[in-house]
Amino acid sequence: QGLYSSVVCPGLVMSNMTYRILPVFLWKLLMPIMWLVSGCTAVFVKAPLGRFDRRTSLCCSSQVWLFKQKPEYLDSLIKYHSCTSGLGKCYVEPRKMDVDEDIAEKFYQKLLELEEQ
Repeated sequence: QGLYSSVVCPGLVMSNMTYRILPVFLWKLLMPIMWLVSGCTAVFVKAPLGRFDRRTSLCCSSQVWLFKQKPEYLDSLIKYHSCTSGLGKCYVEPRKMDVDEDIAEKFYQKLLELEEQ
């Protein structure tokens, strides 16, 4: 029917939404550690959400990249991750998902049966 579905991961983003999870003073203690960790891991995106500028686009680079692709050429068993290098360069990293294709096909067939009902 011309519908496609892909899985993306926008990365980990520190934003004001996370402040409600822990007390503010604890975040102030954790922030320096989070910035150090961000230099060592690719999936921690430093840019906050909520403002539309170049930094915000780092948070969703996999979504933007995916939008520009032809969906019929994408592998449905790949998850596309937004990543940022230690120097702040953003890129998309495709990773194979651990999915049992037989179970996925049975699940899809069951969904089609339910749709007919």
